[in-house]
Amino acid sequence: MSLDDSWYTEQWAEQGSAISLKLAKKLHHEQSAYQRIEIFETETFGTLMTLDGLVMVTDRDNFVYHEMMSHPALFTHPDPRRVLVIGGGDCGTLREVLKHAGVQLAEQVELDERVTRVAEQFFPELCASNRDPRARLHFADGIQWIADSAPDSYDVIIVDSTDPVGPAAGLFSEEFYQHCHRALGPDGVLVGQSESPLFHADLIVAVQTRLRAAGFADSATLFFPQCTYPSGWWSGTLGCKRGTGCGFRVGDAARKSFTTRYYNAEIHAAALAAPEFLRERLVAR
Repeated sequence: MSLDDSWYTEQWAEQGSAISLKLAKKLHHEQSAYQRIEIFETETFGTLMTLDGLVMVTDRDNFVYHEMMSHPALFTHPDPRRVLVIGGGDCGTLREVLKHAGVQLAEQVELDERVTRVAEQFFPELCASNRDPRARLHFADGIQWIADSAPDSYDVIIVDSTDPVGPAAGLFSEEFYQHCHRALGPDGVLVGQSESPLFHADLIVAVQTRLRAAGFADSATLFFPQCTYPSGWWSGTLGCKRGTGCGFRVGDAARKSFTTRYYNAEIHAAALAAPEFLRERLVAR
């Protein structure tokens, strides 16, 4: 990351590319026990949060990520009532989960409490459901949390994590997926962010392979735009305990009772279509 008086730039050195956002001013800076948290006001993307110099969320485009990390998984499960969000400190994914009237419990396990408290201050719209009586916020290690969870604790697990480095690396391991498989009910669905299909195809193939090895009957990857993340193209990968091909409740998605800005049934179906360069590798794995 580089920063002068007017631009925030995040460099993706291995890919020889970068993103820059025009800044208006810096709003907040702190070093938590785990990472550097910074908040900026940008000229065209609203408020920006970075962690250790990497873009986490902006006002302008966060809705795509949060909707695609929540609604596809919940509409894949036949009747999601108990949902666990691992990570997700800005609380946008939790907010989307709680739009589903059938959800009775939504637990969020975020390692760094300061991310959530800063989000509550600077992204209040993302944290609007934090006081929903169905929500439970826990500040703990998500890897240990799921390892300690009893069988059949959840219907859906959403892994809204940072990149697979440092403490987050374990959230992409076969052992972690085995624990998730045990903690899910018989129709259980897991979804985790799986980086850029253009920059990180190896990771997507590895995640699907590990999910199958951990016991999930089916896996599938969702593709969607995310202009402030590396390459501008992002993904989330599903693991489904039932051998249903990770199909979804199309009619329910089409008749959803809540508003979204990006997600709909047609988007869901289209997002499951893999590009040819990745399809070939997934078939061959």
